[in-house]
Amino acid sequence: MLDWLWSIIIGGVVGWLADLVVPGVKVGILGAIIAGILGGVLGKWLFGLLGLPITGVWPFIAAVVGAIILLLVYRAIAKK
Repeated sequence: MLDWLWSIIIGGVVGWLADLVVPGVKVGILGAIIAGILGGVLGKWLFGLLGLPITGVWPFIAAVVGAIILLLVYRAIAKK
């Protein structure tokens, strides 16, 4: 029942970390939550394709990587 709340909290933290890593993009709180949640989906999918583990701390790392990729794509599109 609290899974959605944890998704929002962890998504916010992941999005905030990705926002710190990618220069030139400031997405705000809502943008960080969205980037973190979508980054988790993307990261889990990418790690699965590469055969990397998705246990322990790896889901968090996968989410950060996915969110960074999303913000890099967003920055590239937004500059045009």
